[in-house]
Amino acid sequence: MRILYAAALLLLSLVLSSSFLQSTTAASFCESKCNARCAKAAVWDRCYKYCGICCLQCKCVPDGTYGNKDQCACYRDKKNNKGKPKCP
Repeated sequence: MRILYAAALLLLSLVLSSSFLQSTTAASFCESKCNARCAKAAVWDRCYKYCGICCLQCKCVPDGTYGNKDQCACYRDKKNNKGKPKCP
């Protein structure tokens, strides 16, 4: 019984640590890509915020500081509640 409890605890800790590492990796990917994407933005904090949201949902960010949205269809097709592009 004690071995079964220890095995279950080990399995649970492995699952939790792998999901934490995956989200950390995704966050650092998005951070670096959005820093590059918003480098020339007039309102950097707003660009960075929405780029981060789009990156986490789409798992990609187009290259460059403007345009190139064809590289990432999800990023290109996201719209805000007014029907305008959500992602910078």
